[in-house]
Amino acid sequence: MIDPHTHINPHQAASRTLADILGYHYYTELAHSAGLPKEQIEEPGIEPREKVRRLAPWLKHLENTAQYSWLLEMSQQLFGFQGERIDETNWESLYEASLKCMSAPDWEQQVLQKSGLDQVYLTNDFDDPLTGFDTSFYVPCLRTDDLVFHLCRPAVQQRLQQAAATSVTDATSLRDAVGRLFEHFTANNARACAISLPPTFSPASVSAVA
Repeated sequence: MIDPHTHINPHQAASRTLADILGYHYYTELAHSAGLPKEQIEEPGIEPREKVRRLAPWLKHLENTAQYSWLLEMSQQLFGFQGERIDETNWESLYEASLKCMSAPDWEQQVLQKSGLDQVYLTNDFDDPLTGFDTSFYVPCLRTDDLVFHLCRPAVQQRLQQAAATSVTDATSLRDAVGRLFEHFTANNARACAISLPPTFSPASVSAVA
């Protein structure tokens, strides 16, 4: 079984607290849409336990969503949660149970064994060195957003030149630099590239001269 799209950090793949799960945008955006003010859970320096405490009362508004069913199943299968709903009356016991599980030194391997995953596809910046993790399991995926939409920014140009180890001065050198990135990624077992398109995006042909 393959998970074809994630934003997992392969150097720290496992969540460390329940806030790492509930703080993911799938849950925070649903909570915002249900009426939870954004600043309440995005306050700088907020502690993980406090973030979960603030989110818990809003989970009842998400019970008709797929994301809530994922959360409930994860809690039951991974943390031994016995309830049928998560709310302000039981979030703390769930938090403690999850903290105990996640603190195990082999927690990442426990999750992978229970999930039955064979590969996890990542989402990597174009200048990611792709070192320090098993690329046969955590498979790199080249994210091209910055190259496509922000190449005019000096910082992006500098990152590109450093990652490709070449200067970029015209269309030909740009093509060469991007080609080097793809060579780097494919040499490290990359199997895909990705891009997040805005709703206003419309492709157009560009001549080689332009």
